[in-house]
Amino acid sequence: MVETLSIPEKLRRLNWWIVFTILLLTGFGLAVLYSAAGDGGNFQPYAMKQSMRFAVFLVMMLGLATIDLKWWLKTAYPAYGVVLVMLIVVEVFGKVAGGAQRWIDLGIIRLQPSEFMKITIILALARYYHNLPRVYVTSFYHMLPPLAMIGVPVCLVLLQPDLGTSILITCGGVAIMFMSGIRAWLFWAAGAAMAAALPIAWSMMHTYQQKRVMIFMNPEMDPLGSGYHITQSKIAIGSGGIFGKGYLMGTQSHLDFLPEMHTDFVFAMMAEEWGLIGGLFLLTMFSILLGWGLWTALTSRSHFGRLLAMGLNVTIFLYVAINLMMVMGLAPVVGVPLPLLSYGGSAMLTVMIAFGILFSCSLNRDTAMLTEGPNLR
Repeated sequence: MVETLSIPEKLRRLNWWIVFTILLLTGFGLAVLYSAAGDGGNFQPYAMKQSMRFAVFLVMMLGLATIDLKWWLKTAYPAYGVVLVMLIVVEVFGKVAGGAQRWIDLGIIRLQPSEFMKITIILALARYYHNLPRVYVTSFYHMLPPLAMIGVPVCLVLLQPDLGTSILITCGGVAIMFMSGIRAWLFWAAGAAMAAALPIAWSMMHTYQQKRVMIFMNPEMDPLGSGYHITQSKIAIGSGGIFGKGYLMGTQSHLDFLPEMHTDFVFAMMAEEWGLIGGLFLLTMFSILLGWGLWTALTSRSHFGRLLAMGLNVTIFLYVAINLMMVMGLAPVVGVPLPLLSYGGSAMLTVMIAFGILFSCSLNRDTAMLTEGPNLR
């Protein structure tokens, strides 16, 4: 019988070293955002707002950590349904900003439902495969519901348009399907089919998305236009050297050569001022967090807990990997922020929710059997 813990006891049993790592990583990010505000640095407008958001989200994360795993199982489908309805509302009444229709304007806050879908798709699929007996996992008929659960929100997000978020939703969902036990050859076959369909996908892409892919292949073809972002990012990273130019001393950033230095290209700005040492520090911090998430998944006794923890860990990894590949010219620019460093509330909210649920999985990893579903393992 699993011991029922009070909220103070759950908080006491949290891995506070991981909480400290999150605090340290965010604190370093705030220092970078302070520098991004201009010559000599300034708390306004980035660092101050980001720190206030983080304080609120930190309390929220600790609150989510105290929720039992059974509650996440029970609310997985309703949460997915609510976010899916919100995505439909965005298409009808959503606010347009920067040429994209991604937000619901509630007056005091602008919600981006596609961010929540990155979490709820993992919750819903983890529940689906928790309920599904193992003998049916590789059945074609039983693969149709998860494919539909992934495909519908991805199509809605692509209409906004938001290629980066659609990639994260797809990869998170496919990761859950893979970890549930679906044979690897099916993924190879799906990959081959997708490769064959690339000409069709290319024709359906927006002009600016096609241009991003072409610039990724050859940034020098338009160094002062579409290739400007990635060209300046590479210059900033390379000019930082091993130890960097010094805090508040970045020339690419402070002379306004580096665009979006407080959001998508925050790593490039950091690398210019902190050099390779700063980059290794960030990679070490992220490795600690991802390693803990992997350990949580591997030690969870319930199938739902394993899938949920691994799916959330994959999502956080994709945030980091895609952003770093993007700023170094190894992937097209798709607008994926760097967790806990890039300025913005939506991405930070998503990542802190993911960490909160991961803490919940960690505290409940000894829960072997959950109430819903056969859980036949």
